[in-house]
Amino acid sequence: MNTTIRELLVKFGKLPIPVDQVADDADLYGAGLTSFASVQLMLAIEEAFDIEFPDNLLNRKSFASVSAIAKTIDQIKDSRKVA
Repeated sequence: MNTTIRELLVKFGKLPIPVDQVADDADLYGAGLTSFASVQLMLAIEEAFDIEFPDNLLNRKSFASVSAIAKTIDQIKDSRKVA
């Protein structure tokens, strides 16, 4: 999952540094992720993982790091299993 997230970050994150230099738990906003890029990233993640972000997860915390994104994706997938 992290590999796919990183590939999407390269395409849509527009970070000023190489994504492979960003640790999984590093602050993506501190690394240069903008609000606009995070929206583009969210749309790409929804398509890649066949999910839809609920309103309550559309926040900076959900996209704070590669690990946070992976955790959010897992949370969305888990909630679909329950529903």
